[in-house]
Amino acid sequence: MAHLDLSGISYGLPDGRPLLNDVSLRVGAGQRVALIGANGAGKSTLLRIALGELEPDEGAVARSGGLGVMRQFITGSSVRELLLGVSSPRVREAADRVDRAERNMLEKGTETSQMTYANALAAWGEAGGYDAEVFWDVCTTAALGIPYDRASARPIETLSGGEQKRLVLEALLRGPDELIVLDEPDNFLDVPGKRWLEDQLRASDKSVLFVSHDRELLARSATAIATLELGALGSTAWIHPGSFASYHAAREARFARLDELRKRWDEDHAKLRALVLMYKEKAAYNSDMTSRYRAAQTRLARFEAAGPPHEQPREQRLDMRLAGGRTGKRAVVCEQLELTNLMFPFDAEAWYGDRIAVLGANGSGKSHFLRLLAAGGTDPDLEHEPVGDLPIEPVAHEGRARLGARVRPGWFAQTQRRPDLAGRTLLEILHRGDEHRAGRDREAAARALARYELAQGAEQAFESLSGGQQARFQILLLELGGATLLLLDEPTDHLDLESAEALQQALGAFDGTVIAVTHDRWFARDFDRFWVFQEDGEVVESPVAVWDEGRVNRPR
Repeated sequence: MAHLDLSGISYGLPDGRPLLNDVSLRVGAGQRVALIGANGAGKSTLLRIALGELEPDEGAVARSGGLGVMRQFITGSSVRELLLGVSSPRVREAADRVDRAERNMLEKGTETSQMTYANALAAWGEAGGYDAEVFWDVCTTAALGIPYDRASARPIETLSGGEQKRLVLEALLRGPDELIVLDEPDNFLDVPGKRWLEDQLRASDKSVLFVSHDRELLARSATAIATLELGALGSTAWIHPGSFASYHAAREARFARLDELRKRWDEDHAKLRALVLMYKEKAAYNSDMTSRYRAAQTRLARFEAAGPPHEQPREQRLDMRLAGGRTGKRAVVCEQLELTNLMFPFDAEAWYGDRIAVLGANGSGKSHFLRLLAAGGTDPDLEHEPVGDLPIEPVAHEGRARLGARVRPGWFAQTQRRPDLAGRTLLEILHRGDEHRAGRDREAAARALARYELAQGAEQAFESLSGGQQARFQILLLELGGATLLLLDEPTDHLDLESAEALQQALGAFDGTVIAVTHDRWFARDFDRFWVFQEDGEVVESPVAVWDEGRVNRPR
């Protein structure tokens, strides 16, 4: 059976800052270990070390069994390339040989090039290529509903993020590799997709190391939780050998125990220092006390050399201040609104102070709907000018979607592509401001970044940040922009657990209206209204969260 061992891993960043400090964890046969921690704590770096892509400064990596990997961001120009990316090196090499031989044959058309192509096809069969195509047919049929021969040339950009993830997961979970590493596998999956993933992980006998911020997925799937905890000398690891259901209680108990141990160490330290001082004073006028003074010094030196107990991890101190402001009673009014080719006409109203979760399967039009509102609706007025400079593409529609008095939309885009922020550091963005947000002096900008745990990335370009750091910065821009209607498209997808909980607290205090597209079942518990975008094109309201793809009956 497969396993993965990371022992005493330490790693420093190129600028000299320590990132990982003596990290050890083990994924045993059949275990499902979730790796969690603050954004920027080093999770992705630790995965790259585990995969052999980075050399640690200290420590060792040992693993057995075939290895399958899902990256955080899917790559490949076509379905075929995507599936090759999670295939064995032998199959990938044979496919590359076939591609080169085919291009050469098409360019030259000589007998030699034709023979080379025939040989490449034979090598493809010997490498298991034709068997791989049969396997890929099973995967595309399960994930996309079409056979491989129809899907193979399909460009990746024509697939939704959820379809891309599902296809890779089908290949890895059905495939021969006994050890799989998954970096945020649930991002972009709708709730039926997440439930499928949970069921597959529980049913699999593979050894799995996965990074996720989805609290329901953690609770339903993980057999152990490995936490990267922030520290002055780099992140350390704490392993909770149980499920996520008992994680928080165990963590609180651990912190209490560390506090008590540190308190006792400080008390003993103070007693030893006082003892040394006492013998020093007595030895000054009584030579018989000199030996006791030296013995006390030695004892103190040994105590200090051994050091205090395990350092208390530094917890994130996030302070999100989404203020908002009073608006008209009706924040959003939709009248026979229809997004072209996505849904039937529907009517809906959002009132000042509402917390509305928009639910539905991928591709049902939820993100298009938020984008339409983000542009000010179908009849935008000057007072509905959106917060920020993010370009908003038009949405084809019929009917009307109007924003109420003093409603100013702030949009959190799911894809996080921000051409308006690219190439600029966080400090520069806040310092200079934009057409909708006044600039801040560098000290005030630094304080704002510190409240969002972004101080260390102040001089980094926006695109160089981790996905979670980018998400936190976009929330900060919403705060500073003065939005009174928050339009959040999957805001918790890249946020770590502490950041997601801080966002939930900030939304609870927000003076305004919140409409959020989400597949985060934990996050949705804080909402009191639910608009469901059904696969049949109907848009209905439900009094409770509806996560399946079935039809919700309209209230009569």
